[in-house]
Amino acid sequence: MEGWFVVALAVVAALWAGRVYNRLVQNRNRIANAFGQIDVQLKRRHDLVPNLVEVARRYLAHEAATLQAVTQARGAALGAADAARAAPTSAAAIGALTAAEQALGGSLGRLFVVAEDYPDLKADASMRALSEELTSTENRIGFARQAYNDQVLAFNDAATRFPDLLVARLTGFAPAEMLLSTQSAAERAAPKVAF
Repeated sequence: MEGWFVVALAVVAALWAGRVYNRLVQNRNRIANAFGQIDVQLKRRHDLVPNLVEVARRYLAHEAATLQAVTQARGAALGAADAARAAPTSAAAIGALTAAEQALGGSLGRLFVVAEDYPDLKADASMRALSEELTSTENRIGFARQAYNDQVLAFNDAATRFPDLLVARLTGFAPAEMLLSTQSAAERAAPKVAF
């Protein structure tokens, strides 16, 4: 009789562990799906940058360093996005993506600051349209980032809750990293207004 009890207990434990494992896999897949939505918007952002640089290049002949910085930051962001796409739950990949996107945002911000000094560039219809499209894309990235972070939170809650934590650790599920704002600190800072 005792043997049956042990077998029944082992079966219940195995069923519970299987259920927990499947829930963790489902949550990890939801993170990957949510990252896919971010990835679409990041690709859109990355595709807008060369057009923006090309329009600006016509007016900013003396600002080659600014344009070069934007181009280099875009290249780094593309590489980081590729790495994050391959491992959307990797803390290192998401951290590198955040840093690369912040650098790209900072260089784009500097480009727009420089553009303010060139009235013809500010007035260019292509530049205005690209700027508006970039702003719209930034908003979409923000919404997609929120959805991603919600999925990361659900996964991390499931992977760190006891006793599910035991299954998570035994099967290699580590907590996922939240995707921080892709804007640089300067872009997030409140504007300074002189009175």
